[in-house]
Amino acid sequence: MASTTTSSATRYLTNPSSSSSSPHEKHHLPPPHRRHLSFSHSSSFINSLRLSTPNSVHNCSQFVCKLQNATSHKATCTILVSEKLGEAGLNLLRSFGKLECLYDLSQEDLCGRIGDFDALIVRSGTKVTRQVFEAAEGRLKVVGRAGVGIDNVDLEAATEFGCLVVNAPTANTIAAAEHGIALLTAMARNVAQSDASMKAGKWERNKYVGVSVVGKTLGVMGFGKVGSEVARRAKGLGMHVISHDPYAPAERARALGVDLVSFDEAISTAHFISLHMPLTPTTNKIFNDQTFAKMKKGVRIVNVARGGVIDEDALVRALDTGIVAQAALDVFTKEPPSQDSKLVLHENVIATPHLGASTKEAQEEVAIEIAEAVVGALRGELSATAVNAPMVPPEVLSELGPYVILAEKLGRLAVQLVGGGSGIKSVKVVYSSGRDPDNLDTRILRAMITKGIIEPISNARINLVNADFTAKQKGLKITEERVVVNSSPEQPVESIQVQISNVGSKFASALMEDGKISIEGRVKYGIPHLTSVGSFNVDVSLEGNVILCRQLDQPGMIGQVGNILGDQNVNVSFMSVGRTVKRKRAIMAVGVDEEPDTVTLKKIGEVPQVDEFVFLRL
Repeated sequence: MASTTTSSATRYLTNPSSSSSSPHEKHHLPPPHRRHLSFSHSSSFINSLRLSTPNSVHNCSQFVCKLQNATSHKATCTILVSEKLGEAGLNLLRSFGKLECLYDLSQEDLCGRIGDFDALIVRSGTKVTRQVFEAAEGRLKVVGRAGVGIDNVDLEAATEFGCLVVNAPTANTIAAAEHGIALLTAMARNVAQSDASMKAGKWERNKYVGVSVVGKTLGVMGFGKVGSEVARRAKGLGMHVISHDPYAPAERARALGVDLVSFDEAISTAHFISLHMPLTPTTNKIFNDQTFAKMKKGVRIVNVARGGVIDEDALVRALDTGIVAQAALDVFTKEPPSQDSKLVLHENVIATPHLGASTKEAQEEVAIEIAEAVVGALRGELSATAVNAPMVPPEVLSELGPYVILAEKLGRLAVQLVGGGSGIKSVKVVYSSGRDPDNLDTRILRAMITKGIIEPISNARINLVNADFTAKQKGLKITEERVVVNSSPEQPVESIQVQISNVGSKFASALMEDGKISIEGRVKYGIPHLTSVGSFNVDVSLEGNVILCRQLDQPGMIGQVGNILGDQNVNVSFMSVGRTVKRKRAIMAVGVDEEPDTVTLKKIGEVPQVDEFVFLRL
């Protein structure tokens, strides 16, 4: 009675907080820099799919029809380019429809003109706000961002108004990698400082003695498109390259002669560190006082990724103390940085004004990539670079809404439970339902589980358009099984179980006898609940954060843990205890409104009857 579908992939997915520690260790305190998206992101995802007002006419079928109709009326399609774009891209757009290039438009001017256009192409300078979509009155079908980041586009408003958003994520790869290597070598040989000295009329050969890169270890933090290209070039310079990346495909790293290591090993052994990670809640200020303290004294750092991954004040302190010998930075938390920035003005810092993608070749390639994506969207084609969710019929969301939230929560829990540095080869999802499998559409649930697993440590935005594509790209193989149970078919899903095979766990009790991590959830009274962890039954409302403790089943345990949390003013929203055998071992699940500090969590772990515990952010 069960059917199984699989999205094929062969790459490995590693846990974001993996380490070399044993999965059976008692204390598992997540580093303070790790942050995961909150409950509100689940809600906003649903809202981005939902028709928010009764007056909205842009439902899914109408959106598709409008795009398809564009094929037969391509001569009447009008495209606005609001910032400079390469000529090759402009020519492609002209061959498809009517093109207007209007630069330096104010927000008021853009809103006044946007109703005349079917497509809008921007770079980072144009803010495509809700007011822009409202002013378009439904005509705007696609927004193209010539580049990677889409912070300047209101995705929720775009989806609500039936507008597809696409970007150009690949064209800048080589340019960014080349700039990273240029900064690395310029830093090693003091090129910028000695050039400034020469222009000041000085001749300071002894002052600017550099270091060789041959034989030195480069830690590439993020082994995606740009990171792997940097590694390839660094190998050509005679460097030994190591890398940390939660999603790094092991076989591709081996092919380049790169060793994949843990985060701590990478930062503690590298002579040079090159950053190529996205800016997410998890990576925000991931390079801070604590991480700098773990580095080899005299390390040199290059950043051509995102400014926010570095705590800039902490970097200044590390430079002043000599922990970091030099830094070469192309990106900053605030751009442009202030003119009196201590970091930019530091004598051991090379700074460039976000030039990673600024080559003539890259600009032309970006122009072509975004033009192709926009033209494809106007023809009614779904783009692999689409970054917002398609419209979904309101009746489907009304029925599956609570299960959508449950699915993402289970994905987030599952990835946080993986430990020990092992890679996730596959995830199995089992849906129990009273309906015939053919009458249960799980695409949105699968997308949300994928979202929960990938988004906390990636800049990927997961939705129905790109969920399977992104999972395959990231190396995450998902197998689904639909099991018919004796329950009312009025309820679409009885339970959702997520299983992860061949991995260690930072919470050993989550492992079944066959070695799989297993968690299961249900929707009760419209609220998602965690109902089992490993072989233990629990009853956990998936709101706020959760502490799971495996303990001796005896009186007073709830009081001990509750008192520790209460003493630190951490509010407990619920407690639940599940056990397999009376007076043996049990799992206590504690819901907390606030995030306990490290000292509080340590006190819980020091309770003699507590075997292990884990703190999970939802």
